[in-house]
Amino acid sequence: MKKNLITKAILLSLGLAATGGVLAQETLERVEVTGSSIKRIANEGALPVQTLSRADIERSGARNVEDLIQALPAMQGFQTSSASVNGDGPGGVQNASLHNIGASYTLVLLNGRRLAAYNAGSAVNLSSIPLAAIERVEVLTDGASALYGSDAVAGVVNFILKKNQTHLVLDASVSVPQKHGGRSSSINLSKGFGDYPVDGYNLMLAFAHERQNELNASDRDFARSGVVPFTHEGKAYTLYESARNTAPSSVTLGLKNPLTGPGGSAVSAVTFSPDYLKNGKCGPNTVLATVSLDQACQFDYAATVQLLPSTKRDSLFASGTVKLNESTSAFFEAVASKFELKERHAPVAQAISLSLSDPLYAANVQPHLAKLGIDPANVSKATTNNRFSDAGGRSDLFKTDARHLAVGVEGVWRDFDYSASYVHSTSRADTYYDGGYLRQSCYQGLLDSGKFNPFAPVGGNASAFAPCILKERNDSTRTALDTVSARMSGELFRLPAGPAMLGAGGDLSRQKYDYDPSALAMGPNALHSGTDTAFGRGTGALPIEASRRNWGLFAELALPLTKTLETTAALRYDDYTAVQNNIVLNELGKLAAPAKQGNANSKATYKLAFKFQPLETLLMRGSYGTGFKVPEMDLITRAISGGTNTSGSYACPVKAPDPRAVNCEGTTQYDLLSGGNPLSGANGLKPEESRNMTLGLKFEPLKGLSAGLDYWAVKMKHQIVSLPETLVFGNPTAYDSLIRTVYDPARGSDKLAVLLPSYNLGSSRYSGVDWELAYAHKLEGLGRLALSWSGTYMLKSEIDDGAGNVENSVGRFDAYNTVTFRVIQRASATLSHGMFSHTATWNWRSGYHDKEQSAADGKVRVVNADGSLGAYATVIRDVESYGTLDWQTRMQLLKSTALTVGIRNVLDQAPPFSLRTAGGGNQIGFDARYANPLGRTFYVNASYKY
Repeated sequence: MKKNLITKAILLSLGLAATGGVLAQETLERVEVTGSSIKRIANEGALPVQTLSRADIERSGARNVEDLIQALPAMQGFQTSSASVNGDGPGGVQNASLHNIGASYTLVLLNGRRLAAYNAGSAVNLSSIPLAAIERVEVLTDGASALYGSDAVAGVVNFILKKNQTHLVLDASVSVPQKHGGRSSSINLSKGFGDYPVDGYNLMLAFAHERQNELNASDRDFARSGVVPFTHEGKAYTLYESARNTAPSSVTLGLKNPLTGPGGSAVSAVTFSPDYLKNGKCGPNTVLATVSLDQACQFDYAATVQLLPSTKRDSLFASGTVKLNESTSAFFEAVASKFELKERHAPVAQAISLSLSDPLYAANVQPHLAKLGIDPANVSKATTNNRFSDAGGRSDLFKTDARHLAVGVEGVWRDFDYSASYVHSTSRADTYYDGGYLRQSCYQGLLDSGKFNPFAPVGGNASAFAPCILKERNDSTRTALDTVSARMSGELFRLPAGPAMLGAGGDLSRQKYDYDPSALAMGPNALHSGTDTAFGRGTGALPIEASRRNWGLFAELALPLTKTLETTAALRYDDYTAVQNNIVLNELGKLAAPAKQGNANSKATYKLAFKFQPLETLLMRGSYGTGFKVPEMDLITRAISGGTNTSGSYACPVKAPDPRAVNCEGTTQYDLLSGGNPLSGANGLKPEESRNMTLGLKFEPLKGLSAGLDYWAVKMKHQIVSLPETLVFGNPTAYDSLIRTVYDPARGSDKLAVLLPSYNLGSSRYSGVDWELAYAHKLEGLGRLALSWSGTYMLKSEIDDGAGNVENSVGRFDAYNTVTFRVIQRASATLSHGMFSHTATWNWRSGYHDKEQSAADGKVRVVNADGSLGAYATVIRDVESYGTLDWQTRMQLLKSTALTVGIRNVLDQAPPFSLRTAGGGNQIGFDARYANPLGRTFYVNASYKY
């Protein structure tokens, strides 16, 4: 039977079209496609599945799985490696997020089976998946809870591993930017044994090693400083981003009675630099900041950070299949991956209480009070804002050890395909202090002995700091997932239009999550006898040991109502136990008896879909379904703790005579508190719920030309949201109960901290259009030309926090410090002729409304005509669109040997300038989450098969 035009259109749009004009359909293997439990020919499904073949992967020039997935137009809202540079996400993690809905709502599978998460939910660290072992990737851009259960709200990314390889493959590559820094390399080796159809077995072994060198801010002009000149509407300005903690130290004075500041404002804290008032200038790597009554030198931290951290990955992969009889086979797959990421950012920044009777106060602070107009008797407390530059930049080493084992049987029984499997998947992530951080007790000894003076000029303290620098574990996170599953599919009965197909199955799982902070990460508490802390990293972390079980059953029925119309209905029921918490802390912070916490949850979900093909050249499809996501275990079991701070800098949220105002520190970063909700019943957390719909078409108006368009929409309710920091500091009166005074053992005094709770009051709405266009044509004498264009147009991406605040992030930098791009698109052209294949790819993101900076924020200053700096200014601007051109040439030198050379970012396009000062990592001048800082990069890949 010849495949018809629409079949060719679909195959071509998915990158699967054969070069010949005919195909014997009965020779096609019936496979289970992502998004359906029914085995069928890959092009028969009604859901929007994007497929990347091995050839697509090689043409992409991707260095690893993260590069490959995060470059897809449908991907937004993921975490990149740059965010590990003192960013606001978990370190050492890169993940996937469909349509900006979030990594925790995007299910990642390996051969259709779940992997252990890096956190207490289901989000997977892509760094643990070896690219060399991947045969293809299927991306379902529609919710799939009715098949996979919790978490598949936004869609599914399914990595399909290689199988039945018999030859030896050696693959090596190197990537070198034109400018200094960021070099990467990889080597992959795989060997297969046994041809399954002939020998009845196949065993494949593979090893991969990848390395990425660091890229520093000093290596790129657009990021080498937090002081960045720019023009807007014909006027000259400079971004003036810096940090309060500096060297030599500045001092923040708390005042008993507030002073009168600019515009008649009440000022309850003043920060100044004794070194500046004494010498009239700031020290190295610092800039002067004069917000309100402050006269302080601040640290240019952006000059000291990495744009990209260094990484190293070693992966082992093994898979095997053996024929048990003519209809049954046994299989296994095993993956072991070790991933290391080492980041470095600014030297230790630590505020430390300074006694008013300390000789350092008398010598370095008191002489300047009159010049500042401060009555010595009005000073209530003093805090030094220290930057320990002589200890070097802070360095964190993140080590991830992931293991995944799946064993099972599959076969055919009475014309029904079936499979049964057991999966044991684990992930361990360890974080280490790897330089720059100081042990508090050691530092205190230096201070008490007079060996360190925070007000002394930079230099000369390296030998004194050396024994204080930490090189030990900070914390560990361990997760484990054990799953037993079984499924079957086959013809249930026949209708006039064709067979009715049934798929059904079930699974039983146990999930574990352990968080083990070191004594330094916890700080003094009732759980251990230690009293030390680490300068440069927050304290207050508390351990978690949680687990829960769940089971689910599902069924899917595909009915061909007519020769041109097929409908599919799927139903699933899931049941989750309450969380078993083995580390319960009472109000005094002491251990209590282990307990079940949170709610037991059960949920039924469904999906209805159709495929309508009125013409050979036209296919229409659509779906409507429900989804859900259970609360992550730490959102239930985590005790209230600190350890992090705000991404941005804010004015103090309280004012005198409020007694909390004595701990104000002016405009700076404040500490954050977080904790879980262990309650059950109506006051406990419940599952988030979603409704998904898609409506699309595939069309082939001409031979070789195919087009696809899919509208999608997701609505979520009962969403568990953490209150954005911008809302609390933007309206502190409304959130007054969240502003707390807590004791900080590192600084030896109380401090202000803000609790950002999680609750079920949120809702969100997302919608957009995905498109793809493909054209293939043989050019006489030149070869075969293949063109493709794909992209996503976002219509809506908004979150309602349940308190009347609706945040729409499409085309703008939002209150959550993120951006949803209106358009992301990719176009490519490939010309193949003989041994050569040439590919050009254009990647493009639309511009967006930048983070708004007001004069009160103290981030942007006017540049006067003579080049001097003027007042702080309010600037409202847009970030430009960003596009890069890539080129690749592949040469099949021999049947067994191929050589690929390419250039990423041929035009050496720099990232667009942004006023972002919060969100992501510590990079300034651009947003490293949305633009690659490497610049023009050359790469070469050699592959040999034997």
